[in-house]
Amino acid sequence: MNAPRRKSIQEVINQLEELKSTIETLRDEEQEAFNNLPEGFQCSERGEAMEAAAENLDNAYNSIDEALESLVESLGE
Repeated sequence: MNAPRRKSIQEVINQLEELKSTIETLRDEEQEAFNNLPEGFQCSERGEAMEAAAENLDNAYNSIDEALESLVESLGE
């Protein structure tokens, strides 16, 4: 792979790492907010939506992590 493409991939890696960090923070905040709800509210529609949001953020985090692994492998590192 030539240097310009390697540099472009590295820039994408850096951007994804920043997004991953942001998503991790949002996921943790949403999970904490859900965990701090009284048990009765956790079973409510709003509580279930909060839990689903945290799970979706976790899925997004994991997907970005997989993409990062693939990009790093493409660089041969």
